[in-house]
Amino acid sequence: MADRAALEGLFRQHGYSDFTWLDPRSVVVAQWVRMKCMFGCDGYAAQACCPPNVPSVEECRRFLDEYTTGAAFHFEKLVSVPEERRQWAAGIYEGLLRLERAVFLSGHQKAFMLPMSQCHFCDDCVTDKAECRRPELARPTPEALAIDLFATVRALGLPIEVLSRYDQAMNRYAILLIE
Repeated sequence: MADRAALEGLFRQHGYSDFTWLDPRSVVVAQWVRMKCMFGCDGYAAQACCPPNVPSVEECRRFLDEYTTGAAFHFEKLVSVPEERRQWAAGIYEGLLRLERAVFLSGHQKAFMLPMSQCHFCDDCVTDKAECRRPELARPTPEALAIDLFATVRALGLPIEVLSRYDQAMNRYAILLIE
């Protein structure tokens, strides 16, 4: 079990105070999430860190089962136009990677961040993961790994809803896996 007090200090030092501990083995992985990626997301086969460039649903489950500690980071944001989401998410993505590195350097060699949004480092993402121009920064989202965020965060008592209008606040989540 990771030293939670030290990690919480590190999280806060990096500006993250809205988080909840979780057991990665309790994270819900579901085939329907992969199907939504395949049939409903414009990022499918268009992003290096999205399906089909990620492990199978079964491999994702096995990957999560290798961890005993994780944290879900909550981000709430109200945007008036869709274009605001990208800039907001890009800033958070970079900060989350800095946190992952800090946790790694603190002695947790298996630290791995699943950010709340797709990678935004390149304007035109390559579709082949082997050709990624920033592989050291590219991470899959929880959804790319077939994680049912709705079931997972609701089980933790956290807010999440399907939004139908832009005047509703988004509740987004990143997951940091720690060992």
